[in-house]
Amino acid sequence: MGVVERRAVVRHAAGLHARPAARLVAEAQRFQAELTLEAGGRQANLKSLLAVLGLGVGPNTEVLLRASGADAEEAADVLEALLQATDI
Repeated sequence: MGVVERRAVVRHAAGLHARPAARLVAEAQRFQAELTLEAGGRQANLKSLLAVLGLGVGPNTEVLLRASGADAEEAADVLEALLQATDI
């Protein structure tokens, strides 16, 4: 499998802080794929809450999601939708 990349704009009013980040990480952990999130020139393991929080992603920030592995396409679909949700 190759690498799947998706660009998304974080729509949650708090960005990826506390609860939204925890929800995103919990979903990421369901997949076998290696998942990373890139914002502001920095990259984080999407399965690590501390790494995701460390990116400091605010609302209306464009991020790049990368997925590689057996279920990369499915993971990218699910996580892209979550990143753009306003109610996660």
